[in-house]
Amino acid sequence: MNGLGLALGASLAWGVADFVGPWQARALGTLRVLLWAQIAGMAAMAILVAARGRYPHDPAVWLAVPASLSAMLGLFAYYRGMAVGAMSVVAPIAGASAIIPVIFGIATGDRPAPIQYLGIAAALVGVILASQEHQAGGQRKVAAGVGLALLAALGFGFYFPAMHAAGKADPYWASLIFRIAAAVLVAAVVAVQRPALRLRGWKIAVVIGVGLGDTLGNVLFAAAAGQGGMVSLTSVLASLYPIVTVLLAAVVLHERVARLQAVGVVLTLTGVILIAA
Repeated sequence: MNGLGLALGASLAWGVADFVGPWQARALGTLRVLLWAQIAGMAAMAILVAARGRYPHDPAVWLAVPASLSAMLGLFAYYRGMAVGAMSVVAPIAGASAIIPVIFGIATGDRPAPIQYLGIAAALVGVILASQEHQAGGQRKVAAGVGLALLAALGFGFYFPAMHAAGKADPYWASLIFRIAAAVLVAAVVAVQRPALRLRGWKIAVVIGVGLGDTLGNVLFAAAAGQGGMVSLTSVLASLYPIVTVLLAAVVLHERVARLQAVGVVLTLTGVILIAA
């Protein structure tokens, strides 16, 4: 599979995980879900790397550490945003993180087509529209969770260039280092906050599934970089995950948004697609 196909696979894995994870976190708590998900992902990557039996030779794999810190900041904001706001609003705004790797790619030599510049503009306007919420009397206010969604977009956006470079060095080791750093960070927050952590039965199985899905997305994105894909293209294709999340929210949770917000959601997703054109 080529780099673009791997990046699309990452978006599918992330889309499912980023629906199920925040959905469960509404009842179980963000930190509890994040901790068990990171442990599951770290264990899976450790087994895979051990079975592969190779050591990294390029120090660029350590760029997975700042990638992890940025992504976990984004993921925590994403989970909290979905706890207080609609998934169908928060997910597309977070998906606008694609703008950051596009800018990075241009600055480092990528040359997007004019239609991709149009996509950047569409995504920005879409974020503004999706963030508006109607009130009685025709007034509008910023929709719940938008600030957290924007923070998630920043965290996810800065993840892509660093993880792309780490994945070029060794996608498997980069993914393991990413998971170790993420688990340590979440464990440190848990040690301070001391939330309830115990899970039983199907709940722990679902959370483990979330961690494995998120980890699969990381591996596929890192592998896309290892295939030589440009950061400005692979990052944007991997950022299509909000489409999956929004569709699942509509089907499973029956979420509805105002017409103007719906236009913003569609425009944001259209912008992401145009950037990937």
